[in-house]
Amino acid sequence: MEILREIANSVIAGNKKRVQELVNKALEENISLEEIINDGLLAGMGVIGERFKRNEIFVPEVLVSARAMQAGMDILRPLIVNSKGIIKGKIVIGTVKGDLHDIGKNLVSMMLEGAGYEIIDLGIDVSPEKFVEAIKEHNPDIVGMSALLTTTMPQMKVTIDTLKKEGLRDRVKVIVGGAPVTPEFAREIGADGYAKDASEAVELVNSIISKK
Repeated sequence: MEILREIANSVIAGNKKRVQELVNKALEENISLEEIINDGLLAGMGVIGERFKRNEIFVPEVLVSARAMQAGMDILRPLIVNSKGIIKGKIVIGTVKGDLHDIGKNLVSMMLEGAGYEIIDLGIDVSPEKFVEAIKEHNPDIVGMSALLTTTMPQMKVTIDTLKKEGLRDRVKVIVGGAPVTPEFAREIGADGYAKDASEAVELVNSIISKK
């Protein structure tokens, strides 16, 4: 459908205003939320994810496109909330205690939201106790932790150990990421998965949710 292609292209171009206009137009034309999200916003973000993977573009360009996608999602969010069927799962995400970096985490949040997940973003410098509170309150399917400093990586293990102590570990899948984090480290600390970037995070979450 031409309008969905236009939405995808506007996301790729990072044209926030045009994405909003086209999403509103698609709604007026009674195109379904699923189609607007999957064949418009997500299709565009999928192209960006692939280009990012191939090092054809870098974080600044990805963020511009992600914000354009987000602008479209902002229009759709109230409608999605009213039609629960679209939400694939719920994810609590945060940058661990002592770490104030959030560009990567924000990108992952935006991509996951665009992929149809409800995101509870706890922000930066999130203590293990805050993760515990969020799990008790929101009952998510997955908890995502990010760290950009080697000095804050151990907080991921502290958080997982705290979840065990609180009897919550079996209730959620835990995924980790961030520049210094490796698949080996993820296994060592007992995480359920590792993603090296935002597009991989979406693939990882999709595969975890599909097995539930």
